[in-house]
Amino acid sequence: MDRRRNGSKASRIIQTLLKRGAKVKAYDPAAMEEAQSILPGVEFGKDAYDVAEGCDALVLATEWNQFRRLDLQRIKVLLKTPIFIDLRNVYDPDQMEQMGFNYCGVGR
Repeated sequence: MDRRRNGSKASRIIQTLLKRGAKVKAYDPAAMEEAQSILPGVEFGKDAYDVAEGCDALVLATEWNQFRRLDLQRIKVLLKTPIFIDLRNVYDPDQMEQMGFNYCGVGR
């Protein structure tokens, strides 16, 4: 599949969410400029914490190392509801649930 024409999996997820009426905030350390050009209607944050602030849920759709070391307590406080959807299975489900997250690791 031509990534330039169709975008990444994350951008396709975002496009689907937007079509269904969701308000989407996003951050990608490597593809912000490209994402801004193909995803109108998305609010882009300066980092993961900026994106999490006030959101109903957080979706982790990339495996960048910086997302493997998030301050999860800070993320939990910033979210309206502690819902964490991990499309890359970066975090341990038991640990996330012990921390008070409603956690969903896809494919486990």
